[in-house]
Amino acid sequence: MRLMLALRAFFRILFDKQTGEQVQRLLLEGPAAPAPPSQPAPTKTPATVKTPTPAKPLQSDALMLLAALQREARFIDFIKEPLDGFSDTQIGAVARDVHRDCGKVLERWFGLAPVVTQEEGAPVDLPAGFDPGRYRLTGQVSGEPPYRGRLVHHGWEATRCETPAWTGSQEAARIVAPVEVEV
Repeated sequence: MRLMLALRAFFRILFDKQTGEQVQRLLLEGPAAPAPPSQPAPTKTPATVKTPTPAKPLQSDALMLLAALQREARFIDFIKEPLDGFSDTQIGAVARDVHRDCGKVLERWFGLAPVVTQEEGAPVDLPAGFDPGRYRLTGQVSGEPPYRGRLVHHGWEATRCETPAWTGSQEAARIVAPVEVEV
C-alpha cells in the first residue's frame, strides 16, 4: 500500500510542477499547524448542505506515457511480441517505425536535449563542486575533484514536461491500451 503510494507520489512530483512545489514546501516547513478553534460553525439547514462532488478520476502520468507510446508507436505490442518466427529484416522494418514514433512521443512530451554538446570521446573537465545529478563518473575514480576524463555519453535532459490531463473514468485509469473491437 505505502509502496504504491510512494510510486504514485514520485510520478506526480516528477510530472506535475505544482505538486512538486507543494511537497517541497511541506518537506521544508513541515505540516501546517491546525487553525485555532473559533466560534462553532452554525448548524446548516438542509437547504444549505452541499453534496460533495465526486473526486476526479486520476491516471498515473507513467501510465499515460505508456499508453501514448502504445497508441502512437505500438511500443507494448512490439516489446511483448515473441520474435522467434520473424527474420531480422522483418524485425528491423518494424523496429524502425516503433523507434521513430516513440521518439515523436518523447519529443512532444519532454523536448529531450543533450546535457552537454561535446562529441562522445571528447575530453571533459569537471571542476570541484560539480553537480553529481548532471554527471556520473565511471571507471577508475579516485581522489577529489577536479577530474579530467573522456565523454562516454552526453546525457539527456527534459526541456519541458507536458503530460495531458486524464479525462477517463476511474475504472479505465489503469488501462494502457483499450480492447479494440471491429463492428
